[in-house]
Amino acid sequence: MATNIFRSRPLWQRSLAFLVLLLAVLVIVLAFFPWDVLRGPVNRYVSEKTGRKFEITRRLDVNLGLRQATVKFDGIEFANPPWARDPYLVKADRAEFDIRIWPLLASKVNIPRLALFSPTVGLQMEQDGRRTWALGKDTSDSGTVPSIGLVQVDSGAIDFLAKHLGVDLHADLSYDTSRGEMPLSYRIKGRYKGQPLTANGRTGNVLQINAAGAPPFPMEINAAAGQTQLKAAGTVAELSGLDGIDAKFELKGQTLGALFPLLGIALPQTSPYALSGDLSKRGTLWGVAGLKGKLGLSDIAGDMRFEQSGKLPYLSGELRSRVMDMDDLGPLIGLPPTARTANTVEGVAPPPTVTQVKRAGGKVLPTAPLDFERLRAMNADVKYTADRIQNVREIPLDRGSVQVKLDSGVLTLDPLDLGVAGGKLGGAIRIDASKNPADIRASLDVRAMQLARLFPKLETTGNSVGRLDGRVNLSGSGSTVANWLGGVSGDVAVISGRGQFGNLLPVFATLVGGDIIKFLLRGDRNVELRCAALAFDVDKGVMTGRTLVVDTTNAVFTATGQANLATEGLDFVIRPEPKSKNILSIRTPLVVNGTFGSPKGGLQVAPLAERGLAALALGAINPLLALAATIETGPGENADCQGVLGDANRPTAGAAANGAARAKAAKEPVKQPVKQP
Repeated sequence: MATNIFRSRPLWQRSLAFLVLLLAVLVIVLAFFPWDVLRGPVNRYVSEKTGRKFEITRRLDVNLGLRQATVKFDGIEFANPPWARDPYLVKADRAEFDIRIWPLLASKVNIPRLALFSPTVGLQMEQDGRRTWALGKDTSDSGTVPSIGLVQVDSGAIDFLAKHLGVDLHADLSYDTSRGEMPLSYRIKGRYKGQPLTANGRTGNVLQINAAGAPPFPMEINAAAGQTQLKAAGTVAELSGLDGIDAKFELKGQTLGALFPLLGIALPQTSPYALSGDLSKRGTLWGVAGLKGKLGLSDIAGDMRFEQSGKLPYLSGELRSRVMDMDDLGPLIGLPPTARTANTVEGVAPPPTVTQVKRAGGKVLPTAPLDFERLRAMNADVKYTADRIQNVREIPLDRGSVQVKLDSGVLTLDPLDLGVAGGKLGGAIRIDASKNPADIRASLDVRAMQLARLFPKLETTGNSVGRLDGRVNLSGSGSTVANWLGGVSGDVAVISGRGQFGNLLPVFATLVGGDIIKFLLRGDRNVELRCAALAFDVDKGVMTGRTLVVDTTNAVFTATGQANLATEGLDFVIRPEPKSKNILSIRTPLVVNGTFGSPKGGLQVAPLAERGLAALALGAINPLLALAATIETGPGENADCQGVLGDANRPTAGAAANGAARAKAAKEPVKQPVKQP
């Protein structure tokens, strides 16, 4: 009866029923299939396809689904290629993974989940593209690398070696559910980018290698590479590309320059630092928001971005200091930190300081090589502003700001704006690091500096006024500040018009004894400055005085001589010419020599000796006549201030003029300005 009913059904219904029955039988067979009987054939098949030993050591089991299967290995040993350091890619007590079925038809291995129990993992990659986790005989073929989504690991160890990347790390893992949402802890030891690295921390129980759409997993890290220390806590979406990062971080070390080999970010040398902020990464864009901390004795804050999508990475942002300490500027030009700044960050070993670094011959110009090579490693556009500058000592800086642009190895500081002595020092500096040695040009203007603030001893008189203007145009090639200055050519000039100041300092300078007596008897009175000009032609490191004149109501000072920037030697003669008749004058040229680090001053002996011998001769006749030899007849005349200032503004022809013209080109825009990717 039932058979007749079944036969009376249409053919398509009978075919469908038969197919369902066949599938049901197949499912029952597969559900109870003794998969372990295939362990031997599977071992041989994988070993033959990969060219290295693969063995499921105890048992194989499989749970089949329509789209994916769950494969369980009780004991697994999978050897590494013969060129690898570690014998095994993976050796574990147990392994379990989900594998998508349909991609296998196209020879693609897609593993959404992988669980390893007590594993030993040996990962290694070579510069030619070979990697131990490629599953084909040709381990440089990226098409044989499996796609892995989530990874679960309990206690075990992982080694990773990539010599061409400077990476050789060993990690020990332990799993404990009592640790809450981050049960997996790790300890890492080894070397990274040539520096010893240690790290420890915790993560969630599932690590996302490249699983799309899954919620981020939590992670903590406490790491140290050399003198650089990092603490961070947050979440990571994908480990394969370190993507989807949201974390709070603390970073400190001896100098920001040490981050270049570690992160590839070309930051300048600095004093010891401690920074914190919010770190994020989306695709190729890294971001730091709410950055704050200190560089030595200076505070720092702002926001930064680092884009890696272009041919060269691109750094941009804005930074600000409420207070910047002058000692923290030294490392920017190759000077070690001072003792004041070297010990400012707790837990960071202080670097060698200025007092610990001895210079031959007492020289003071920085000789540390400037690392121009890293300027070719990225592009940048960063603005920095210092609201106030402290610890200025002889240089009364008030504030400062600079726009730093880096494009294809050409670094420009433009505009550079410094508040100095109530005035302004502005202009541009250009360093072309595409050349070796680097081509360096500086074009700076001095505007309205107050004499009283520029020379603190004048400011104490309380009635000193006057302003200073000038320029610096220098160009040359070099790899350090010292050898650049030792070969520069160009023009340096400082000029001042009318002003006045208390007469104590110029009285001592002119050595007019009568005025000293009048000062002591009458008290302070003002001295008028008619004009002043200090102008130098600079030719291959030698600064030759073109116009060196200071004209006051008391005297005219003229000077001649040179300063050698290569040897740091000084050789000047200053001739004071008093304008009034005074007794007790010992007018004679003053000599300034020595070096920048140890200048020496004195009187020229011959003119002074002549006046001394005359005084002795007259004194032998009548002691009162000895004063006649010290009476100043006042040969000094007013300087032609208009002519003096005009000469100061005209560099001579030749190397000095050419160097000045080249330096002015530093203010010209770069032909291909930096563009944000």
